Amino acid sequence: MSRLTTASVPTVRRSARPGVPLRRIGRVLTGLWLPVLLLVLWWVLSARSTSPFFPPLSDILGETWNQWVVFGAWQNAVSSLRNLLLGYVLGAAIGIVGGSLLWRLRLLRTAANPLIYFLYVLPAPALLPAMIAIFGIGDLRQIALISFGAIWPTLLNTLDGMRGIDTVKFDTARALRLSSWRSYFTLVLPGAGPQIAAGLRASLTVGIILMVISEMVAARSGIGYFILQSQAEFAIKKMWTGIIVLALIGTLLNYLFVFVERLVLRWYYRSRALGGS
Repeated sequence: MSRLTTASVPTVRRSARPGVPLRRIGRVLTGLWLPVLLLVLWWVLSARSTSPFFPPLSDILGETWNQWVVFGAWQNAVSSLRNLLLGYVLGAAIGIVGGSLLWRLRLLRTAANPLIYFLYVLPAPALLPAMIAIFGIGDLRQIALISFGAIWPTLLNTLDGMRGIDTVKFDTARALRLSSWRSYFTLVLPGAGPQIAAGLRASLTVGIILMVISEMVAARSGIGYFILQSQAEFAIKKMWTGIIVLALIGTLLNYLFVFVERLVLRWYYRSRALGGS
């Protein structure tokens, strides 16, 4: 019998999966076809519009460039994003810390439960007059209102996520003699991470809404101020540009949050993918 050498045996190389790029392109197209279709319909149906309230989309886009790039209205967006960032970060931090304390201290959770749900269902815009009375008409009351609204979705999701962690994991941590702080950072926070992220995303949505509402009352700058002033001046095309910029900012912030979430919770999405395969 002739002996086979390794050189005579053809090597089989595992090629890259050709379907992966196609699936990614398919997902992108699936997410884009409806917005693109709506924009095309808006462009076509409004092309010959003579209504002062619904001008052609081409005119609105041209005015958007003029107002937000040429004439410097982008400063309103900077003011809005600064207040949103400060209020959102403060509210999210209070929510995570507060939820952790309520999870850890059962007596505190029982005592504070009625108050928390009362504040959670209280509409934050209803507090705007009180915020003006306490903080004045500057940026501080806008930050305070955004922060107040951003606390509750994060706090409740943090609490529910931590309470849902399997008790077997805590038994394992005790067997390994992990300290309370180490268990918190290596077990509790990662275990509740997906639900905390859901609360943070809901808080971001609430924060954007409150950002606009707070800027429409006793404000001197911001996207909400820009939209309201344009409406008061009967500058309808100018008003529509503020609405479009606000929609773009909200969309970009949402996609940015999803990108960061997938980076931070990469282990979670990988485990879900392996479990579903």
